[in-house]
Order: sequence, then C-alpha cells, then structure tokens
Amino acid sequence: MTSASPPRRNLHGVIFRSVGTSIGLSMYSTCLFCNRPLGENASFEMFPVGRRLAFDPAKGRLWVVCPKCERWNLTPLEERWEVIERAESLYRDARRRVTTDQIGLAKLREGTELVRIGEPLRPEFAAWRYGDQFGRRRRRQLLVAGAALGALGAVVIGGSVAGVGVGSFGWMIGNMGQRAIRGSPEKIVATIKTEQRGIVSVRRRHLAETTIERGQDGPLAVNLRFKGGSAHFEGAEAQRIASIVVPHTNRYGGGKQSIAQAVSHIESLGGPEGFLDKVAYTAEVTTRVKAKWRRWRGGWDGESKTGLFGLPQVDRLALEMALHEEAERRALQGELAVLERAWREAEELAGIADNLLVPSTIQDSIDKMRRG
Repeated sequence: MTSASPPRRNLHGVIFRSVGTSIGLSMYSTCLFCNRPLGENASFEMFPVGRRLAFDPAKGRLWVVCPKCERWNLTPLEERWEVIERAESLYRDARRRVTTDQIGLAKLREGTELVRIGEPLRPEFAAWRYGDQFGRRRRRQLLVAGAALGALGAVVIGGSVAGVGVGSFGWMIGNMGQRAIRGSPEKIVATIKTEQRGIVSVRRRHLAETTIERGQDGPLAVNLRFKGGSAHFEGAEAQRIASIVVPHTNRYGGGKQSIAQAVSHIESLGGPEGFLDKVAYTAEVTTRVKAKWRRWRGGWDGESKTGLFGLPQVDRLALEMALHEEAERRALQGELAVLERAWREAEELAGIADNLLVPSTIQDSIDKMRRG
C-alpha cells in the first residue's frame, strides 16, 4: 500500500482523504461477486470501466454496477475524486435524466448510465438501491424463463403436428420446464477461492445442502457444500462466501413489497450487523438439511425448503442486502486491503473460469501468438 494522498475537496466543499492503493485499473475489469466482465465506457478517460457507475459526491464514494448480477462494486480507487467530479459534470449536462429528491439516473449519449446519490436516510437509499437491483434481476430472469418455455412449447406443438406422441415424453418435457424456471441443478453458480480448500465450485443443487449457523468468530458461520466435498467457514471468510452464494437463491429478485419488508426487517434489528446475528440464530433450524433430501436420488426439486432455500424469501433478500452492506462498511472503515484482495481474487477466478472453456490446443496457439 502506498502512502495516503493529501486531503482534497469535492464539488460540495467536503474534505475527504484518498487512501493510496497498489490496485491498477486492470483489477476493475471483473465483478467482485460473479467474476463476469464489468464492461467499458468511453465517458471517463481516467476510469474506462463499467457501463453503469453510481457515485455519491458528498461522501466521495464510487461504485461500478455489474451488468450481469447487478451488484454494486465499491472502488478503492486512489484518484476516485477525479472520476466523481467528472461524473458530476456529465450528470449535470445530461439531457436524459430522471431524478427524485435524493436519487438521480442519467443516460449519457454514448450509453453510459450514471446513478447519483444525494444524502437520503439509509432505509430510503437501501430500498432504492436494492429495489433497482432486484427489479432488474427479476425482469431479466422472467424474460429468460419465458423464452425457454416458449421454445419448449414450440417443440411440443411441432411434435404433435408431426404425429409424435407427446405423452411418452411427458416426464422429460416436465423436467425441461422445471429447469427453465428454476435453473439446471448441475450448473456451477459460483467459483470461490477459500483459505482452507483452495478454489471450489458450487453447483446450484449445492445451495440446498449449504447451511448457516451462529459463528464463533463472527455473527454467522457457513457450512458450504461444493463439488467434491464440504467445509465449515467462520468469521469474515464466512460472510464473504455467504455474500457470493446467497444471491443465487434470489434468482428472481423480489417485488416492491418484499424488498420493503426486507429493508424494514434489517432496520428493526439495528442494521446489517444486528440482522446477521438474528438470522444466524434462526437459520440453524431453517437451513438444516432434511434427511429426505439426502436420500433423494440426486435430482432437483426447487420447491424443497432445505439448505439456503429453507430461509423465507424476505429473509433471503434481507440477508443478501445485509452481507453486501456489511462488506462495504468494513471497506469504508479503512479495510481497503481486504477489498484489494477481493478484486485480485475476482480477476484470478475470472481467468480460471475463462481457461476452463478454452481447449488446451487453442490456448497453446494463443500463447504462441502472444510470444510473436
């Protein structure tokens, strides 16, 4: 870590200090949570990462919003205030702009979207932030599921017209319909770097075999099931792992009422830390893996209320919010080294995931071309 830079004033005259970091712009190319590319923009020469940026000029905070999972990636950028000042200028000049008293959304001519945060009360900001995030996720998944069901319906109709008996394929068609709605049980939904077991791959069905309990080194502990085994995690690592896997139980986001209830639940318990402590206490029972699930023949039943799916929907939404908010709170309190490590791991895991999709013969050819 480099030495801290001298204090600077933002456009509102508020003094804040940049904490130096050895992170380069290349570290921001990947989402911290899903390891997918964050995209690029042509509006910020000093920070050409992301198609949707959120910024708070009063507090000097900058996020890159992932186009895939909609999560907000907090940036510990050393020259963050220059990006924020540029964003403020572009936002004020933008013609396509929608605003409330505290939140604004502008779309620039070249396609970059800017989200400007004022000074709302925390519940209001949380409701807007996650309402937008979960709402976009919900719409995208409904479109995907609808397209898949439409294609399946076309196959059934085509088979009927051709004189093929659909009844004999009823089980297969039903199974395909369930997968279109709930997702494939064998799909790897998360690749996580852990201190105990190295890099592990989590399939969607493993979420139904992953449990949460009260922790000894923090508010909660995680018993993670993954490809080839399982492991128990405590403390900050448990929270980090939970923040990666829990969103995959919220594939369809949530409606306005569910989101409002989740925000209210967190606030009624004194904030994210109080909520995490409470949910860990109840999750020991609600996420317990049922024996019936263990005996079942390895299939997939999206309605099984076991593992992480045992949490009520509102609690799952609130848990995702609380884990995200708690991670940002630690980063903003000066633990930027933790955030930097997370960025590096995200980039490393993205590279591993990309390499898994490329045959070794093609990779050898690419390496030879790079060497000239």
